[in-house]
This record gives sequence, structure tokens and C-alpha cells, in this order.
Amino acid sequence: MLPRLALPPSPLVLVLLALAFALPGLPGHDPWKSFDAIAIEIAHQMHVTGDWVVPRVAGQPWLDDPPLYHWLALAFGKLLGWLVPFHNGARLASGACVLAALWLLYRRGGAAAPLLLIGAIGFMVHSHEALPELAGLASACAAFALLPYDRARPMLAGAGFGAALGLCFLSTGWWVPAALALAALLAHAICPRWRNWRALPFLGAAALTGVAVGAAWPWALSARAPEVLALWWEQAARTGGEPLANLRYFLVAASWFSWPAWPLAAWALWARRRDWREPELFFPAAASVLVLALLVAKGPPQTVALIALLPPLALLGAEGLQHLRRGAAAALDWFAVMCFTFFAALVWIAYAALVLGAPQKLAQFLARAAPGFQLPFAPLALLLAFALMLGWLYVAFFTAPSPVRGVTRWAAGVTLLWASFALLLMPWADHQKSYRAVALQLRSKVPADAGCIAGQGLGATQRAALSYHGALETQPRERAGPTGCRLLLTQGSPADERDGPDALWAKIADVGRPGDKAERFRLYRLEAR
Repeated sequence: MLPRLALPPSPLVLVLLALAFALPGLPGHDPWKSFDAIAIEIAHQMHVTGDWVVPRVAGQPWLDDPPLYHWLALAFGKLLGWLVPFHNGARLASGACVLAALWLLYRRGGAAAPLLLIGAIGFMVHSHEALPELAGLASACAAFALLPYDRARPMLAGAGFGAALGLCFLSTGWWVPAALALAALLAHAICPRWRNWRALPFLGAAALTGVAVGAAWPWALSARAPEVLALWWEQAARTGGEPLANLRYFLVAASWFSWPAWPLAAWALWARRRDWREPELFFPAAASVLVLALLVAKGPPQTVALIALLPPLALLGAEGLQHLRRGAAAALDWFAVMCFTFFAALVWIAYAALVLGAPQKLAQFLARAAPGFQLPFAPLALLLAFALMLGWLYVAFFTAPSPVRGVTRWAAGVTLLWASFALLLMPWADHQKSYRAVALQLRSKVPADAGCIAGQGLGATQRAALSYHGALETQPRERAGPTGCRLLLTQGSPADERDGPDALWAKIADVGRPGDKAERFRLYRLEAR
């Protein structure tokens, strides 16, 4: 008999689990739609132009996100450029942010909090994309980790808390740090343990440091491009979507995105309802409510914004585990083992279909989804996936009883599912999602003296991918004029044609990604009259 895995997991086990979760899938594939391609293109534009103050996509300013994550991605891309392509190195910034967030949550809430972050269903894919929200996640976790030190060293803890909020502002904008700052103010006013003279130096140092750190990039932007700063302020104040529609969307999305953290968080608030003014309950609860409220007010409805909800819910969920009843803990435990064993088996069956052609119907379906794909043999990836399966079987059958066994197995199951997919099926997915072949085919049709290229119907993702892979920078057709450029690049459905016997434009290229029948790129040349 193998020795049982003691719980809560030791730091070594947590480190191995965190690495197995965070690293697979970061290198090894091209930029994907949609946030991944945009962030990598911004970092690459900084690398090519040397301008790290004004974020750009395909030569045009990008004002949706502040640039902290892009600076990190640029640093990783430069440092690892000798070893891997730029996009693979840049995406490792996401892994660094996720690992930092897990470590900070461990410092604040013990082993259960990082396990709940790993286990969040919606975090599984987003944590492996190039996302500015991941830098905001690490910054928010730093803010949570520094709060317990406000009584022993209020000035130092306040300065660190404010710096974390400033970095969060430089990652995601104003709304997450605003929610955390307001939650901290409320906690110091309502919680008896925090309502003392130490609150003033803590909050004062936090305000000064937060403003100083957060103002660094806008100050640099005002000196570099004041007109861009004005546009950024205007866009930062803009809202997206109707509040009621946003509320409905975020409540529904959060119900699966943050599972199983949110029911455990709700149970913690109910089980300790008489202690609601204790800081370990009040602050994360207030932060969760305020983050959700600002999400609803600001919009737009996107699941990626829910990443900001995960740290407070994970900390509350860690509290809830201590009071969870045996039946509920056993149900979570059983469901984790059955669910992830089943889905991991599906990944292996799909891999067998790609390699062996059996089951035949599944192999035919996978071939239709990625026409022309041939799976390369990767012995190291296969060995690692097999080792992960053995590790999962050990966790499933040789884990000692404990209140945290359910969330440990859940986090291990999420890690198994994602890492198995990344190691075995990532080349198949990349064959469908990559824009590399599209960009290179279009680039080959562009004459050397073509001049500007007008664009129509191109989204930010398409412009980012075409610029990154093929150095194709387009101008909006409205800005270039109907015939201001000799070339026109459009994106639309197969039925959307622009050339014809009486048209001004002659089609010179018509390409799309393998298996994608809804998205076609057409390049037209202006005919002389």
C-alpha cells in the first residue's frame, strides 16, 4: 500500500500542483482569439517600436487596458527570445502572475484558498491566456495578503496595500482598486478589531502610495502623448451594457465561473453570521459585493472580468470549509473524482482517435474540425500526461480524510483536465485557432510598393493577429476614404463578396483558418479606371 497523502497539502505538494496547473498550455501555441492575441500584439508592438508608454494594436492606440501586464509580457518575451518565439515567452507572464496570486493567497488563507482559486471552473482557460486581468489578480491578492499586518506595522502595511492597489489600477483600470479601497474603508469603520488609532496611518499611507504608483503611467502618457491620455480618460469613464442586463449576465456567469468557491463562501457567511464584523469575513464579503456592483455599473458583460471576484470568494470559501458538514464535503469529494476522471478519459480517447483513427466516428469529427491536421509525435508530452494521470489516481485513492479533501481533489482534477488537454490536444486546437497561415498567405499577396491597406469588418483580434504574424497594419476604411488605399482587406462570411464585373475592386486573395467556415479574409486591389 502506498502512503496516504496527508491533508492539508504540504507546501511542496502545493508547489507541484501549482506548477502543474499554471505552466502547461502557456508555451506551444500561437496567439488565439481574442484577448490572448491582443495582449501579445501590444507587447510585440512595444518590442518592435520601443514605445512602452502608448499601447498599440496594429499601429493604432489601444486604450482598453493599462499597460502593466504588457510590460511584464514584454520583459518575458525579451528575456526568453533566445529560447522560444516571442508569443510563448510573453505568455509566461500569465504563469508568473498566477503563481504569485496562489502564493499570496496561501500566505493569507492557508492551503484551501489557493486550491479554490485553481479549482474555479472559469479560471481554468483564462489563467492560460495573455490577460491584463491576471496582473490585476496578483495585485489584488497582494492587497489581501498585506491587510493582516495593519495592526503590527500600520505604516508599512498601508504603503504595501496602496502599492498593490496602484499596480492593480495599472493592470485593469480603476474599478477593482476602487472596490478594494472602499471595502478597506468600510472594514476599518465597522470591524471592532480594526477600528482603532492604527487605521489612520494605515489608510493614509495606502492613499499616498496608491496614488503615487497608479499615477506613474498616466503621468508618462501625458508627457508622451497628451491627446492619447485624453482619449484614455474618456474611455475609462465609458460604460457598456444596461445595468439590469449586466446584473443578470454576471450573476449567471459567476454561478459557474467561480464554482465551487461561491457556495463555500456563502456557507461561511451563514455559518458565522454572528461574527459578520470579524475582518476575515467582512472585508472579503464587502470586496465581493463592491466588485460585483462596479462590474454591473461599468460593464461590458464579459466573463474575464469575473477574475476579480475569485480572491475574496476563495478566502471566504476557505473559511467555509472549516464549518462544512460532512455530507456536503463528501458530495463535493465524490463529484470531483467522478467528474474529472470521466473528462480526463475523454481527452485520452480523443488523443487515441487522432493517433490511431479509432473510435472511427470521433476521429472523423476531429478531422473535420481541423482539416489537414497531422498530430506530431511528442514523447515528452505523452510521458508527462501519463505521469499526471498516475498522480491523479494517487490523489483519488490514497488521500487521507480531511475537511479539505474535496477541494484538494477538485483542484487536482481541474489541473489534470487542463494539463492533459494542453499536453495531448494543444497542437490540434492550435491548428484551428492560429492566424499564422492566414497572415502569411495575405502577406505574400501584398506588393512591395502597396502603400496603405484599408480595413473593413476587422475586429481587434484579427488586426492584432495579422499584424503580429504578417506585419499587416490596416487603417479603418472610414479614415482612409473609399479609395484612399490601393488595397482593401475585409473580413466576413463566405457569402459576403465585394468583387464583380462592374466593381472597383478585384479580389487577389481569399483565405481563412482551417475548419472555420464563418470567417473569411479577402484582399482586394483597386482597379485603375
